[in-house]
Parts: sequence; C-alpha cells; structure tokens
Amino acid sequence: MGMLQTMRWFGPNDPVSLMAIRQAGCTGVVTALHQIPVGEVWSVDAINERISLVEAANDRYSPLHWAVVESLPVHEDIKKGREGRTACIENYKQSLRNLAACGIRTVCYNFMPVLDWSRTNLTYEMPDGSLALRFVWADFALFDLCILKRPGAESDYEPDVADAARQKFARMTADEVAQLTNTVLLGLPGSEEAFTLDTFQGLLNEYAEIDEQRLREHLYYFIREVAPVADEVGINLCIHPDDPPYPLLGLPRVVSTEADLAQLMAASDLVANGITFCTGSLGIRPDNDLPGMIRLFGNRIHFIHLRTTKRETDNPSNFYEADHLAGDVDMYAVVKAIVQEQNRRTQQGIGEPSIPMRPDHGHQMLDDLTKRTYPGYSAIGRLRGLAELRGLELGISRSLEDR
Repeated sequence: MGMLQTMRWFGPNDPVSLMAIRQAGCTGVVTALHQIPVGEVWSVDAINERISLVEAANDRYSPLHWAVVESLPVHEDIKKGREGRTACIENYKQSLRNLAACGIRTVCYNFMPVLDWSRTNLTYEMPDGSLALRFVWADFALFDLCILKRPGAESDYEPDVADAARQKFARMTADEVAQLTNTVLLGLPGSEEAFTLDTFQGLLNEYAEIDEQRLREHLYYFIREVAPVADEVGINLCIHPDDPPYPLLGLPRVVSTEADLAQLMAASDLVANGITFCTGSLGIRPDNDLPGMIRLFGNRIHFIHLRTTKRETDNPSNFYEADHLAGDVDMYAVVKAIVQEQNRRTQQGIGEPSIPMRPDHGHQMLDDLTKRTYPGYSAIGRLRGLAELRGLELGISRSLEDR
C-alpha cells in the first residue's frame, strides 16, 4: 500500500476548496478546528460538523475523509509549566477522547514557544517566476535588533550580521519595515492575522526563565500525561519538528534533531507517542540524516510532510522552499525509506501500513499568482509537488517489487 495522499485544508474560509483537494487525487484531508480557542475542549458536535463538511459530496464524487488533525494546539500554560496546565491537559485528553469517538486516529501537534513557524519573505521569486517562502538570517536579525528591539538580542548575532542589519534598516522604507514585521509576526499557518509588537514582546518575556532543559521537562510532562489516553482510545499523537530547527528570539528549541526526537520517544515508550516526520523542517539542518531517522523511528512515524528546503551558499542559516524533488533533501532516499517502512508494517502485520502524507509548502504559481492564497498553501504548487511525489513513490515501489 502507498502513502495515504492528503492535503491540508483550513476550513470553510480556505481559498482552496475540498473539490480542488479531491481533484488533486487525495483521499484524505488534514484539518483542524481553528475556531475553537486554544485550551478548550473540541466537542463531539464540533468535530462531527467538520466531518460532515469534508464528506458532504462523497455521495457524488470520489470520497474524502478527515484523515489527520493538524493541529490540536498545546496551550502556552503547558509549554511554560504554569499552574493552569493541569486544566489545559485535562481538556486536551477530553478532546482526544472526542476525536477518537468520531473516528479520527491521527493527531499532529507542536511544542514551539510563541511562534509556530518563522519566515522573513513570503513571496521570494524563484527562477521560473513562481513564489516561495524564504528565511534570511540577517533579515531576522534586523527585525529582532531594529524593529522589535528585544532586550539581550545583541548576544544572539555575530557582530558583522548585526552591523549589516542596522545598515540595511537605515535604508528601508516604512512599507518595507511593515512588510518584514508582519511576515515575522504572522500567526498560525493558514492565518492572515499577526501579533502586534507589544503583544509579541510580552509573550517572549514570559519565557525569560524557561531554558532548554525546562522546556524539555514541560514537553515530557505533557506527553507522559496525554500519551496513555491516546493509546487507550486508539489515537496516534505525532509531534511536528521545530521550524526552523534552531533557537530564535532567545526561545529554546527542543524538537530539532535526531537526539531530540530520541529523548522524546524515550520519555514515553508508547507507540502513541509519535512523530510528524517533516522533511522540510528537519532537512534544514545538515546534521540530520533523514533516511536514517526514518529507519530509526519507523514505528513512531504516524504522519509525513514531504517538502524540501535549500540552504543558501553564502549563509547556511538562510533557506528557501525548493521544488519538492530539488533542494537539500534527498527525496528519493527519503521516499524509499518510507516505502520500506510501510512494507515492513505490512509484512509484520503491525501498525498502519499506509502512512498519511501531505505535500507541504508548494510554490505560488500559474493562476494562483493572481489569487488570494495562504502562504505556502496555494493549490497548484501543492498539486505539482503531490504529482511528483506520487510518481516517485510508484517508481520506487515497483522497483522493489521487481527485485
């Protein structure tokens, strides 16, 4: 069996329709109840309402189903280890029970403080004229040092980077400053709402006493609490790696490397404590051996994001979203390792042999260049990526069968 092909859908306001996802060849939808405040319980009624939307046209067209929750967010009180985390964790457990009661079996989450992801350019022009997401370390430093003016930020940057940031800031127009600010402060993926500078600095201040070790402790406490419930009701939890996978804004990152994932898997040995294997996020770091990690964590990988990023030659901390079969990720080796893991599951009769996968962060291209789209989630770029990945998987599967 091949990977379960899915696309992310942000609900009724998503510019990409369910019919477009269906016509891309997907049978699964990755979605979430973004309208429910973080920390509150997802009710059975609300979950079933979303299922009804996803499945509304199944009697006429190729069926779709809600395959993966991305994401059931973790409240900041849990990440900070505050007193309020107990109530938030109990609500999280109840949401898992309700999802399971409605037939949802895979739940993605992340443990990144404050921001879910960070980029400095949402419309980076590629050589073919399509638009990609990009992260430039010097521009991020400019935001941190000259716009946010975060206390203590100076120590996080090399002197030449800080100097270049200040020189560039002096030449920027008000519109350019506003654009960079809004890009960095963009909220959740699929959102067009950004934090304000004052609000954002206040959130950073709340992490002043939380170092890497404390954040790890809070993550492990959380997973030890919720994984047994997930296991009991038949849900696989899968954590998304940090994006990008290194510290930013003085905030620790604890899900960036093979060692990070190994420690988290050891914190709870239940298979329900699993991984969203995002090749784009993990692939930003050259020290992450992605095929080797798939072989190492095989039975804990419950969801896959396939995309590739390209580190830039002049500064490896800079990267952009490359075509799905280009960039720094050896996608052939990655997909081969996934196919082999699925074959292992089939042969041994354990686990889910068809792992849900979605093509992530497609380029804005063709007709989508003139449409409103969520950054990284236009229809045609993801369709292109999915088509390439589908062909790659088929070729690898057939070649393994012919041996």
